[in-house]
Formats: sequence, structure tokens, C-alpha cells
Amino acid sequence: MESVFLDMVRAAARGGRGTVWTLADSGELNANLLRFPAGTGVEEHTNEAVDVLLVGVAGEGLARVGNEEHRLRPGVLLAIPKGAPRSLRGLSGDFACLSVHRRRGPLVPKRRRGA
Repeated sequence: MESVFLDMVRAAARGGRGTVWTLADSGELNANLLRFPAGTGVEEHTNEAVDVLLVGVAGEGLARVGNEEHRLRPGVLLAIPKGAPRSLRGLSGDFACLSVHRRRGPLVPKRRRGA
């Protein structure tokens, strides 16, 4: 495994949307750089499998966990417990965050009933 400089990853991600970088050969760890232009993101869903850490890398985004809203910007870390409904969206055109969790099967978010 080698060191990765977030500035290089962030620069490579410009113009991309969704998962723009994934940590390769990481064993039990899953890490992805997510990028969402303003107004786009991940709809509300519930993850029953793993706790997730989000770390703001660029711009500004909004994470909603249950009934709480959390602004993500560079250097802000948010721990989201498994089982908590959550959504994520970009507030600025260059929003990017790092998502880190224990490796698991394919990502298929469950939608809440009535959503």
C-alpha cells in the first residue's frame, strides 16, 4: 500500500460526480472520494451494515442523519452509525468528501417505506 495525497485525488476528481476515487487493495477497509455538484447527492437511505465516517475534503455539503443536519467542509469529520437514515448533497459546486467504512458487500441502499 502506498501513501495517497488528497490534493492529487481532489484535483483528479474535478468535473466528476459520485464516486470519483476508490482506495485499491485495502483489505478490510473501504474508502471512496465522493463528489457532488450543488443540489446533487445521495437520496435518503438506511445502511444497516456498517458505521460510516465522512470527512469533508473540498467545498461544502450537507449530511442529514435522522432529523439532524450537519454541514461538511474541509476538515470536518462526521460519524454516522449504522441503522440511521441519512442523505448527502452538495451545497457548493466543488463539494467532495471521503467516505470510510469496513468493507462489505455491494452498496445497495434501502429506501425508507413511503419514500
